[in-house]
Amino acid sequence: MADTINQATRKGFLVDTSRCIGCRSCQVACKQWNKTDADITSNKGTFENPRDLTPALFNRIRFVESEASGAVSWQFLNERCMQCGDAGCMKVCPSPGALYRTKDGIVAYNKEKCISCKYCVSACPFNVPRYDANDKVSKCNLCQSRIEGGMTPACAKACPTESLKFGNRSQLIAKATAAKKTLYGENDLLGLGVVYALEGPPEQYGLPAKPSIPMSIFLWKDVIKPLGILGFWGSIGAMLLHYVTIGPKKIDDETGKGDGHE
Repeated sequence: MADTINQATRKGFLVDTSRCIGCRSCQVACKQWNKTDADITSNKGTFENPRDLTPALFNRIRFVESEASGAVSWQFLNERCMQCGDAGCMKVCPSPGALYRTKDGIVAYNKEKCISCKYCVSACPFNVPRYDANDKVSKCNLCQSRIEGGMTPACAKACPTESLKFGNRSQLIAKATAAKKTLYGENDLLGLGVVYALEGPPEQYGLPAKPSIPMSIFLWKDVIKPLGILGFWGSIGAMLLHYVTIGPKKIDDETGKGDGHE
């Protein structure tokens, strides 16, 4: 069962890909606000930089290049934690409070409670969580401290074209629907906190058509691992029972007899 979210007060993003110009102001503003280090990169033959999310980069612009009739076109996608309504990372996290839901519906985290198990990485359908040099979880939390102070997240504040719009999730969706936008994430995983207005199929942007939480992680965490632990303690219990009811194993002497016990 998913954790309870008040949809009336839930905050979120509407990302309008038609407005994004790939300037990456959002990336710079995010780093400035969160005081994260610069990522050391090298030229890989593309303007996209960095090429992936990192422990020090919570949101980035994905460059989507396409060619039709000899003409090259670009589309851009702001990539970040999706703030899922049914968050796989929270479901599988074994450390209480390491990943938690705020009153605004944000999936936040506490590094001090992270036990470095990396279950969240396996459970995320969007491949978002990263682990830092201290082996602690790191990802976008929608500038939780800014939101609690009544401010807009740094990335949305810096966006010059208003491609990133932050506010009440229901109201953002209603406005986009009224404008006849094609939305991604409105209902997936009980509603993503980051909803996209796309200009093409989600696969074109590197997004899964139907995001879902991998069942394999639950099989390991809820079935195989507990059975393994049960088997371990069952073996210990059997040995103790044998010791109590039969006693320790006797070491035979050279004559083949025990230590005097018949």
